[in-house]
Amino acid sequence: MTQIMISMPPALQSWVEAQIAAGRYTDAADYLRDLVRRDRESAEADAQWVRTMVQEGLASGVVDAEPEDVLKDIMARIPND
Repeated sequence: MTQIMISMPPALQSWVEAQIAAGRYTDAADYLRDLVRRDRESAEADAQWVRTMVQEGLASGVVDAEPEDVLKDIMARIPND
């Protein structure tokens, strides 16, 4: 395993120590590994969402109407409360 040394301000260090004291993590390295793991999962989920939206857009086809007409149609469907 590779080692990484980091510096952090006292307030962040206190936060990490509090998480360890609460029993959520065994040590700072465990805490940081979990943060990186969750950040990676979040980034992968975001990328998947973008891919899904692109595929949905491509599958929806092309609209022949002018953009202004499309916007007017959308705006007309929004309830005026």
